[in-house]
Amino acid sequence: MKQSDSIGLQAVVFCLVAAAFTTIYIPQPILPVLQTEFNVDEKGASLAISAVIFGMALSNMFFGKMADTYPVKPIILIGGVAITSCGILSAFSTSLAILVITRFVQGLFIPSLTTCLAAYLAKKLPLEKLNVVMGSYVSATVAGGLFGRLIGGWISPVFGWRIAFFSAAFFVISATFAAAYLVPGGKTSDESAADNIRFVDLIARKELLRIYLVAFASYFAFSSIYNYIPFYLSNPPFKASTSLITMMYFSYITGIIIGPFAGKLSNIFGSGKILVAGSLVFGLSIGLTLFGSISVIAISLVGVCAGFFTIHATAAGSLNRKLVCGKGRANSLYVFFYYLGGGVGITLSGYAYNLVNWPGIVVLCASMMFFPLIAGLREI
Repeated sequence: MKQSDSIGLQAVVFCLVAAAFTTIYIPQPILPVLQTEFNVDEKGASLAISAVIFGMALSNMFFGKMADTYPVKPIILIGGVAITSCGILSAFSTSLAILVITRFVQGLFIPSLTTCLAAYLAKKLPLEKLNVVMGSYVSATVAGGLFGRLIGGWISPVFGWRIAFFSAAFFVISATFAAAYLVPGGKTSDESAADNIRFVDLIARKELLRIYLVAFASYFAFSSIYNYIPFYLSNPPFKASTSLITMMYFSYITGIIIGPFAGKLSNIFGSGKILVAGSLVFGLSIGLTLFGSISVIAISLVGVCAGFFTIHATAAGSLNRKLVCGKGRANSLYVFFYYLGGGVGITLSGYAYNLVNWPGIVVLCASMMFFPLIAGLREI
């Protein structure tokens, strides 16, 4: 692959993945706006996020297998068109039910632009090119998450929340057509019999199951905190504006720094100690959000990101070090547990918020740190 082709592929991978993650998180800072628009409670408005995440969890392993079987370009093109179409329908939603259904369908197809692409690149590119391109992939997940929240939070107060959804749809379809043109053609070779390990075999391994539970628990807490923080800050005593709430999502930039740094620390001190440290930072930072100060909450969200991305990067690295074969299935199973945790977390945290407001979410999410803490102690 020529240098110019490699740079072009990096750019298109970054844009495609960033567009997908923008789509996921674009409603998050404006959930109070959707709550008012559709006259629902916080749990109902949060379905705009959890519906996407549940859809991703359901279809993730399916699209991972599709990448091994069929050419990737048609999969990306079909997925991108489906996500864009549902994004436009979301913008025209006249009820919460229509919005949730279209968002769920978007979630079903988002793995065609993320999991499918990652699995394809892992088997198609030579190792020296793969490391560079996958670096762009990881950075894009963080950038897309931040970009989606900024678009939602900054466009909506000026032009309305529907324009934010249109913007995300335009981003997706543009990146989709670029990827269909630049991503190398063909399909990956079929897996060898030695690599044809079953999902049930992976879950049956206790050391891997602990890591899957870490993925579930950490994203359970992370997605819940960031999903309900707009409600917490928009209500008394803070009464923060949408623009100020959106600024809080700049803490997400921490993930760009912490992810690679956590990997290096794991190599030096071992994954067990870093998982324990990440769990303690995450749990303490969740507790700090109870302080009635915008400044303290802003700092605590930086800590939440630092703890989460430390756990996430360390767990993913530890998983792959424990594998000899079946890495594709093992990693897609990790992503399944990861997004399942997010969907379940947002749902259960909605009930906790309705019962006892923010302290209920703090207690529920802090208790989830038990899983990465125990997993870390078992690794030491």
